[in-house]
Amino acid sequence: MEAARIILLLLPLCFLKMADTTAINPCCYYPCQNKGICVNVGKEGYECDCTRTGYYGVNCTFPFSWSRVHKFLKPSPSSMHHVLTHYKWLWYIINNISFFSDTLMRLVLTVRANIIPSPPTYNSDYTYVSWEGYSNISYLTRLLPPVPKDCPTPTGTQGYKKLPDSEQLAEEFLLRRKFIPDPQGSNLMFAFFAQHFTHQFFRTDLDRGPGFTKALGHGVDLTHIYGDSLERQHHLRLFKDGKLKYQVVNGEVFPPSVKEAPIQMKYPSTLPEEKRLAIGHDTFGLIPGLMMYATIWLREHNRVCDILKEEHPVWSDEQLFQTTRLILIGETIKIVIEDYVQHLSGYNFRMMFNPELLFTEHFQYSNRIAVEFDHLYHWHPLMPDSFIVKGQDFSYKDFLFNTDILLNLGVDALVESFSKQIAGRIGGGRNIHQSLLHIAIATIEHGRLLRFQPYNEYRKKLGLTPYKSFQELTGEREVAARLEKLYGHIDAMEFYPALLLEAPNKNSIFGESMVEMGAPFSLKGLMGNPICSPDYWKPSTFGGKTGFDIVNTATFEKLICLNVKKCPYVGFHVPYNVDNDYEREKGKPSTEL
Repeated sequence: MEAARIILLLLPLCFLKMADTTAINPCCYYPCQNKGICVNVGKEGYECDCTRTGYYGVNCTFPFSWSRVHKFLKPSPSSMHHVLTHYKWLWYIINNISFFSDTLMRLVLTVRANIIPSPPTYNSDYTYVSWEGYSNISYLTRLLPPVPKDCPTPTGTQGYKKLPDSEQLAEEFLLRRKFIPDPQGSNLMFAFFAQHFTHQFFRTDLDRGPGFTKALGHGVDLTHIYGDSLERQHHLRLFKDGKLKYQVVNGEVFPPSVKEAPIQMKYPSTLPEEKRLAIGHDTFGLIPGLMMYATIWLREHNRVCDILKEEHPVWSDEQLFQTTRLILIGETIKIVIEDYVQHLSGYNFRMMFNPELLFTEHFQYSNRIAVEFDHLYHWHPLMPDSFIVKGQDFSYKDFLFNTDILLNLGVDALVESFSKQIAGRIGGGRNIHQSLLHIAIATIEHGRLLRFQPYNEYRKKLGLTPYKSFQELTGEREVAARLEKLYGHIDAMEFYPALLLEAPNKNSIFGESMVEMGAPFSLKGLMGNPICSPDYWKPSTFGGKTGFDIVNTATFEKLICLNVKKCPYVGFHVPYNVDNDYEREKGKPSTEL
C-alpha cells in the first residue's frame, strides 16, 4: 500500500521530467554566428556549416587571422554614413578624378552585390537549400530561410508564444498622428517614382500566397509599361514604327482608353469607360501620380522610336519596338542609380552607372526578387495627408481613380505640383496615413505567414551589430517600453515593424538597417540586368551610337523635360525657393537642403 502511494507521488514528477526533456529544434536558437548555417544532426543535435564565412568552431565564432584583420579595418556603417554625407571638399576632389571615383564605385557595387546570394538559396516553403528554391521562379527568394515550424515561439525561442495583434500594433506604432516631413526633402515626384518603378517587379501573387510573385522577370523589364504578357503587350502596341498606342486630349498625348486597348484594368465600375486609361500595370489607374509616370514613359518610348526610325528607315516595326524597349531599360537603370539612389543616399560621393566597371569582376548577370526586399519597400509613410495639384486640395477619396486630374490638368501641372509637395519620413514610426494603414497590417500578417526570422537575425546577416534593447532600436523610451511589453524580448522583434520603427539616421529618411539591406538588393538587381553584361553593353544592342548615347546621357530631368510642353522645376526634392513648413522647421537657409 505504501509502495503504491509512493509511485503515485512520483508519477507526476516523471511526466514533468519528460516534458522538460522534450527536444527543441536546436536551430530555433540560431546558434550559428557570422553567417554560419545550422543543420540538424540526429534527434537533438546540430552542426554549423562555417564554409567561407571566415570563422570556425562549433558555432562559427572563432575568426581566422585574416577575418580578424578585416573586421578590425572595416569601418562601421555609421562611420561610413558620416564620411559619405560630410566633407564636401574631399568628395569634390574624388568625384572629379576618374581613377578614384571609378575605383570607389566598383567597390560599392561589388561589396553590396556580394551580400545577396546568387544563385538564390531559399524560398518560403523550404528552410534548406533545394533545387525547387533555385528553379521555381514563381517563388520570391529569401535572404534568410523561414523560422522552423517546430520552434517554441513564432520567431524562434525568444518572446511570447503569440505575437501581438497586428491591427493594434499598426494603430499604436505606425498610424500617423501628425504628418512628419522627410528631413531630406523628398517630394511626391520621388514618392510616385519609387512606387511606379518598383511595381514592375513587386507583384505578389496573393492567390497562391505571399511567398509567390506574378512578376516572373525578377528585375527591371518595364512590364509596368509594356504589360506582363505578350497578349497584353500586343493590345498596347500601335504596330506602326515600333510605337505604343496613344490618344490626344487637349493637344496632349496620353495612354489610350480601354476601348482602344482592350486590356484588363482595375477601375471602379462607376468610372466611364472612356476615362479608363490602358496602362502596362493593371493597378496603376489607382493613382494619378502613377498615371503621370505611365504617360511620360509612353511619350518617351514613342519619342525614341521616332529617332530610331530616322536613323534606321529600313527597320521593321518589331525591331524598332524591341530596340526602343532596351533603350528605355537602360535609361531607367541610369536614372535610378544616378538620380533616385543618389538622392535617397544623401551621399556626397557621386553615384555612376557604368557597367564596364564590373567587366573584370566575378559578377552574375541574373537576379531574383527577395520577399524581404518586397516587404522593406512598403514605404507608405511617404504619402501626405492630401494631394495638392494647381492649388486644389484632393483628399484620398477624391484623388484615387481620378483620371480627370491627369487628362484635364495635364502632365505639366502634375509635375510642377508634385515637385513642390514634400513627402513623409519613412522611418521612426507613426507616419502612415489612416487610408493606407490596412496595407501595413497586411504586410505584418504576411511576414508572419512567411515565418520571417526576427529582426536581429537580419542585422547579423548584414554584418550589423544586433540591437540589445528596444530603446536602442527606437531611440525612444516610451515606445520601447510598450514594445517590450508586447514582444517580451528584443530578439523576438518582427522584421517589417522594426524597419519602420528603427530610429532614423540624423537628417535622414530612415534608419541604418533600411540602408544596409535595401542597397544590396537594389544595386544587385540593377547591375544584374542582362543589358549590363559584356555581351549586351555595346552600341549595336541599342541601335548604334545614337541609341547608346540616349542611354548614357539619360537623366531624370531630361526624361521629364523632353516629354512635357515646357520644362518646370524637376527633381526628387522640394525646390529650394518653395515656402513651406518643411523649410521653416529645418530653420536653415533653403540652399542647405
